[in-house]
Amino acid sequence: MLAEIITIGDEILIGQIVDSNSAYIAKQLNKIGVSVYQITSVQDDREHILKSFREAEENADIIITTGGLGPTKDDITKKTIAEYFQDTLKEDVYVRKNIEHLWEHYVKKPLMQVNIDQALVPSKSEVLMNKYGSAPGMWLEKNGKVFISLPGVPYEMKALIDDEVIPRLRERFKFPYIRHKTFLTYGMGESAIAERIEKFEDELPDYFKLAYLPSLGRVRLRLSAKGFNREGIEAEMERQTKLLLPQIEDIFSGFEEDISIEAIIGKYLTERRQTVSLAESCTGGAIAGRFTANAGASQYFQGGLVAYSKESKVNLLGVSEEIIEKHSVVSKEVVERMAKNTRIKFNTDFAVSTTGNAGPSTDDTAEDLGVVYIAIATKSNVYSERFSFGNHRVKVINKAVNKAFEMLQKEILKN
Repeated sequence: MLAEIITIGDEILIGQIVDSNSAYIAKQLNKIGVSVYQITSVQDDREHILKSFREAEENADIIITTGGLGPTKDDITKKTIAEYFQDTLKEDVYVRKNIEHLWEHYVKKPLMQVNIDQALVPSKSEVLMNKYGSAPGMWLEKNGKVFISLPGVPYEMKALIDDEVIPRLRERFKFPYIRHKTFLTYGMGESAIAERIEKFEDELPDYFKLAYLPSLGRVRLRLSAKGFNREGIEAEMERQTKLLLPQIEDIFSGFEEDISIEAIIGKYLTERRQTVSLAESCTGGAIAGRFTANAGASQYFQGGLVAYSKESKVNLLGVSEEIIEKHSVVSKEVVERMAKNTRIKFNTDFAVSTTGNAGPSTDDTAEDLGVVYIAIATKSNVYSERFSFGNHRVKVINKAVNKAFEMLQKEILKN
């Protein structure tokens, strides 16, 4: 079963926004055994949209579009869909009621005709009710192919995919079972890992695949299997896991299973009823942002400080000026004092601190560009490590964030 995703909107093609919708849709389709044949981005142009529909119908069984369903004149997707299906638009009473409800309870402004017109849908379509916005999703079928049109607002699209599209696809088609298992590794590059486990990879069954997913400071190994024998796949996945783990034991830090390392850490902390706090300098709040993106983070994340300047390290974190003058702000002594004082200030089980030269300059320090110190404080100890993450600012920051999570996870698992 193949799918094609079509994103509609000039804002994508000119780089004004990043197309995150396609990635989410592809991921959810993959979970139910649907392979994405192609992802296409097109302009808000009638001919371009029609052409993409014709080509997608030849390529795929399921065509999902996002975008172009807004109330303004440049949003022409709905009219173009009606034209493609030789259909006309009619008002859906339930969509109109939903729009009126949204305006009455949330927008609290006069309802304009352009908003009411969003209740117009192709008469042949099955409406997918959008609980979070005024543009409904639409499901149409032609020549055995399914066309699904969704709004481009990410949170609206995601809700429709999860609550409406995936359940309907499961009812409509029989899909193979897909199983992924993702191994998190740190401290070794992709090519070195590939050389180490070459024999394992060569001996995988033909319905298994191993993918290398490198990012700054870590490599994820995703083991995937696809077929209709669920029990057999699960048993073989367990066997292959037992074969792989001893070969990567020294660099293995856990399983991802569709959740991030910060979510895994949050799970560990919650289960142990432990807490963490942060003191960030060169990472500028990026670690805190990753923690708080997860629902329920307040159970284990007590808070943090972005102590970017020398003065903030002194005044907010209690790092003495003498230590800074003697060792500089980018040093083992400073980062450990930051972590120790932060743990005490927030009364947490763990504290993480960062300080470094992300660039492009090195400020008032003897350390080179890209040097970062990361410290972990516990109730009984504090330790730090020095890293050299290169000369690109974004790369340095992201590597530091990933390494901080790696160090914290290891420390949690030791206790």
